[in-house]
Amino acid sequence: MEETILTCTIHRTWRAAAISALLAATPAYAQKAYSPGASDTEIKLGQSTPLSGPASAFGAGAGRAVVGYFDMLNAQGGINGRKISFTQLDNAYSAPKAVEQSRKLIEDVGVLAEVGTIGTAPNVAIQKYLNSKQVPQLFITAGGRRFNDPKTFPWTVPLYPDFETEGRVIAKYIAKTKPDAKIGVLYQNDDYGKDYLKGLKAGLGPKAAQIIAAVSYELADPTIDSQIVQLKAAGIDTLIEQSSSKAAAQSIRKVYELKWNPLHVIGGSTASVETILKPAGLEASKGLVTTQFLKQPGDPAWADDDEVKAYKNFLKKYAPSANPDDYSVLVAYMNVHAVTLALKKCGDQLTRDNLIRQATSLYGERLPMMLPGISISMHPEDYTPFKALRIAIFDGKSWTLAGDPLSAE
Repeated sequence: MEETILTCTIHRTWRAAAISALLAATPAYAQKAYSPGASDTEIKLGQSTPLSGPASAFGAGAGRAVVGYFDMLNAQGGINGRKISFTQLDNAYSAPKAVEQSRKLIEDVGVLAEVGTIGTAPNVAIQKYLNSKQVPQLFITAGGRRFNDPKTFPWTVPLYPDFETEGRVIAKYIAKTKPDAKIGVLYQNDDYGKDYLKGLKAGLGPKAAQIIAAVSYELADPTIDSQIVQLKAAGIDTLIEQSSSKAAAQSIRKVYELKWNPLHVIGGSTASVETILKPAGLEASKGLVTTQFLKQPGDPAWADDDEVKAYKNFLKKYAPSANPDDYSVLVAYMNVHAVTLALKKCGDQLTRDNLIRQATSLYGERLPMMLPGISISMHPEDYTPFKALRIAIFDGKSWTLAGDPLSAE
């Protein structure tokens, strides 16, 4: 009898010790953890965006879509049972104003992260401040290669195809379809245009000498007609441009008026059927080539697509004044889905460290409205979200995808 009692006592002691050791070894899974801006009931997020100023045309629409999305999410119960408290401030697309608004979000509102900030200039301005405070600058909408720098700026995570990648993809397409091309480039004289041109040259490699003319323009220029005339006079047969929406529409129209028929490649951010091609003229746009990674809501090719229908229905209910064909609205919609995904993956470990860890571990993830074959793949040593893009050709009515996704590598 004494032996039985002793054995039971030993077993109970061993089991208690084992349970204690297990709990001690896995505290992260047994306990909740929060950084400023997160609690059992809410997650505070913030954004500064150009609601006024020179970029308000795209900032305001995208801003309304983001607010509407979080309203919808809260109506559905939030994220892991926590409601999103979202603060949106106007930075007027001004670098000093962007810094001021980021300080308000961090020091006054106390957000967990700043999300989806639009544009190169505002993001460059706030990058050092947010990284010094170790606050996630999460899923920014800017294509500068400079934002993929996890060693220097580990808290800055982009979510947009960088322009250098886009240039590399187009170089591959040209090398494959028109290997003897005489190339002329029209580019905006800032990081937006220069990064693209850098990627194009790198992608062409030894054939970069096929670029026989490269002409820049300033964002404030009223017209780019003279640049198009100059490029035509250079004797090129392939026109590649990385320009703003206004300049792209002007160049499409001017090429058509000159009765010039080069292979014409435009940037992916200026490929909207409704807002760019129709104003330029659908007949003038026929034969255009671009890169794409998202479905175009105004393109007849996607009229019956379930994701496009869901996107339009969401805007109709939660952001009725936002234009579904506005490219910045579409990108914002993708962006907030990525924010939601990263926060869901955090579970009850809502720390800034873990949010960055989850955001930079989205490998092979597909978000709503992405084209077939396109996904994002990031890891802690490389924040480049898109490694491949699709080529599309405009037939006069809609974009037609050409071939498989092209890798930039």
